[in-house]
Amino acid sequence: MAADSIRLLDLVGDFVTGQVDSKATDVANGVKSGQFSILQLVEALGLSLTSSESQTRGRGVQLLSQVLEECYTSLSEREVEVLVAFYENRLKDHYAITPHVLHGLKALAKCTVLPKGSAVSILKSLFQDVHVQSHGLANEFDCIPNHAELKGLGPDFVFGFVQAVDGERDPRNLLLAFQIARNIIHRGYNLSQFTEELFEVTSCYFPIDFTPVCRILTSFPSFLLPLIIEKLDSDMQNAKVDSLQTLAACASVYGHKELSDFLPSLWSSIRREVFQTASESVESAGLSALRALTSCLCRSVLTSNSEDSLHVFLDLVLKDCQHHLCEPDLKLVWPSAKLLQAASGASYRASLIVTAVVLPTLLEQYSSRTQVLQGDTAVPTYTHMLVFLFCFLSLALSEETVLQPFRKSLCSVVFSALAESNASLQITAAKVLTKLGQQPGVLAQPDVEMAVDHLSRLVLEEHDAKVSLAVAECAGSLSRLHPAPFASRMIPKLKQEIFSGSSKPNVSYVDAGRQRCIMALASVSTQPSLVRESAPVLLQMLAAAHTGMSCWSVWCLLATTMAAQAVYLFLDGDVSFLPENDCPSKIQLLRVRRPAFFLFISCPGGRLNLVDIPEFDRLLGQLEELSCTSTHPFSYTSAAKCFAGLINKRAAGCCFSISVFSLMSDCLLASQAADCFELLMSDSPDVLNRSCHADVRIMYRQRFFAENSGKIVQGFNCAEQGKKSVYLKALSHIVNNLPRQVQLTELPSLLPVLLEALSCPDQVVQLSTLCCLQPALLDPPPALSTQLEALFSRLLPLTASPSMKVRIASLRCVHALSQLPEHMVLPFRAQVLRALASPLDDKKRLVRKEAVLARGEWFLIGSPGGR
Repeated sequence: MAADSIRLLDLVGDFVTGQVDSKATDVANGVKSGQFSILQLVEALGLSLTSSESQTRGRGVQLLSQVLEECYTSLSEREVEVLVAFYENRLKDHYAITPHVLHGLKALAKCTVLPKGSAVSILKSLFQDVHVQSHGLANEFDCIPNHAELKGLGPDFVFGFVQAVDGERDPRNLLLAFQIARNIIHRGYNLSQFTEELFEVTSCYFPIDFTPVCRILTSFPSFLLPLIIEKLDSDMQNAKVDSLQTLAACASVYGHKELSDFLPSLWSSIRREVFQTASESVESAGLSALRALTSCLCRSVLTSNSEDSLHVFLDLVLKDCQHHLCEPDLKLVWPSAKLLQAASGASYRASLIVTAVVLPTLLEQYSSRTQVLQGDTAVPTYTHMLVFLFCFLSLALSEETVLQPFRKSLCSVVFSALAESNASLQITAAKVLTKLGQQPGVLAQPDVEMAVDHLSRLVLEEHDAKVSLAVAECAGSLSRLHPAPFASRMIPKLKQEIFSGSSKPNVSYVDAGRQRCIMALASVSTQPSLVRESAPVLLQMLAAAHTGMSCWSVWCLLATTMAAQAVYLFLDGDVSFLPENDCPSKIQLLRVRRPAFFLFISCPGGRLNLVDIPEFDRLLGQLEELSCTSTHPFSYTSAAKCFAGLINKRAAGCCFSISVFSLMSDCLLASQAADCFELLMSDSPDVLNRSCHADVRIMYRQRFFAENSGKIVQGFNCAEQGKKSVYLKALSHIVNNLPRQVQLTELPSLLPVLLEALSCPDQVVQLSTLCCLQPALLDPPPALSTQLEALFSRLLPLTASPSMKVRIASLRCVHALSQLPEHMVLPFRAQVLRALASPLDDKKRLVRKEAVLARGEWFLIGSPGGR
């Protein structure tokens, strides 16, 4: 035991007087092993803690606190009680010791055996003896245990907290302060007379980027709502957006009681921002706030003697917006329509109220202007009226009672617009008809039949591509709900047009009319009864396609059975399923010079994961063979794309990148293998992208980088000097396609390799690396400061590169470097200015422009009056 005491004294002496910080770990290990106790340590520190030198006392407290941080779980209740008293007394000591005291209290606060009353005692000592702004609110409040007994302090705790937070500026401390304030509110602390003070010390940071502040402020509706109204009068766009977003957040937790007194003022502010603002972000936030307020009022529980706040509020909205729909100059029509649309879309009740007022106005306006205005001058007005209808029909909920009273008028307006010759009217009318069809009970059977006749006429007669697309979308939507009229009225007309003048489709040439019919036929094939009518036509077109023609996507119609038939058609030439066909018994679609298999490309683009493809491996083998052996560019390219689409939808297996890595050591294919990483990290324009329903997983770029960047760096380090450029190319492709935030995070570790890439003779590698570096240099990592000399030595020669794109990119990087702190870049000023002299005379204007910008910034560095 004596030996242990001597050893402890030696360790304490080495730490306190010898300034050997590592001895704290030795002491902590001794306490953990039971060699000596915490109280023995306090005794050993006796002379240090009573020293007249504040530095010595500080070292003593520091040692004790560091040991407690490691050993607080093994303390007894008695030990904790003694230590709490000791540390509370130390708070009255020299201010330089306070950080170490706070460190120790933080450790003690974590103890599960904290004696009753200690939490309150610690808090009172902190409020009394610590000047928070000197030591940081985080340091102080980290010492406060999350103890239920603190709630008993009531207003005293709130007052102390308000004093501690007042004037805080450190963002980290503010986050902690907001968290504590939220706990004070939601855990039911007694705020008493300090309610407004707590609101003031938190609201002074509003608007602010810290989202926790909004969650606090919503607890003070009587203070917050006037503050929001005040902030909306600000000239700052960010303040307006933040205020409107906070208002929307309030509406999700408030009731009509909290809002009712402020509704006129809130509506006035929202209306002003939507009517007058030139900022889309403010307008969008205003509409979202209006929708949230309306939704909140819709949830209000009404009593027999209470006023319906929803009706009161919507009366304000309708009064200020409805009359603008009738203005001939249309100045405030669109803002009014947006406001009414936002209010109507909040709930079914709101939709009923707004629609009952607005729809008759719109229908009356359309009717009256149709009678008064004639010719082309009426077209814009008609289109506006229809667009308004479209807005409200988009938000009408699936209830018959909303639109049922206006059924006949709506159908009359839409059908008259479809009969016009103006493309804008026809497109808008088709959109309105789509929305009408989605509302149960609005379109009666005669209305549907008339709609089908109008759509069929437009398919056959209208040549405008945009009209054709709108008609196809409308027909596709209506056919899901009303397949019978399309089967009996539209499809026969389309078949007649497709086969007109021939017993079978003329696949060597497809005119625009037939293309429209085929697109419409594909669009309406949404139900089994319709597919039975359309599939024979489309498959006949497919069977004839082997003679060679450009094609359209019809494979989206295939269900599992049809997919199987198609696969056997391509693989085995099986045409037995084709009705009354005159095709050869064994056509070889994958063997002819221009095979028709490229029709199959659209199959991966569809939802192939919902369709069971037979002979999957055999199909992949044939496609692989064709892509490798065909001499026809379109054929082997299409085969490769189809192969890629099929593989993409297959279940996960071995990582494809392993195969690509193996090819990077091949002398002939290494460069192409490196380029594969560009394809993998970017969106393919026609197959492997989300619009084609490819299986693109979230954050796959980041995962691919995390899994493979190390392999590439390792391959670079191990490769021979002549083969290193391949790995640099691969790495630059990957890094260049990463999100910017990830680039900034990973740049320090990759910087040496990227600098090496700038010396690579491959101009593709140079350009890709420069494009990656340039945005990162605008916010450079600390690691860059040690690499500046290497960076300049590689960048400056590239300003004379044979490639114009490389010259421009390197000049932009040089320009970005001029924004670094002056003491870092001043030593390179003369070198840079000399190098920039040549690009000033470059034969390309864009290069000269970048050189002028860069040289101007570098010339100012270190100059009198410069930056």
